[in-house]
Amino acid sequence: MKNLRMKAARAGKDLSQQELADKVEVSRQTISSIEKGDYNPTINLCIKICQVLDKKLDDLFWPEDQN
Repeated sequence: MKNLRMKAARAGKDLSQQELADKVEVSRQTISSIEKGDYNPTINLCIKICQVLDKKLDDLFWPEDQN
């Protein structure tokens, strides 16, 4: 499942994928894969991403209600 919330939060901070990757110490490809839904990050990486983007885990990584 694509992570459009993370992509939107990153764009809202005016960060490129590379800039976010540098801040959380992963490759740009990792950020791209997370946003495309091709990679499930570790909880530690999720926390780092949330800290950089000033979001909570629920904001970016909790599945939306599918009712």
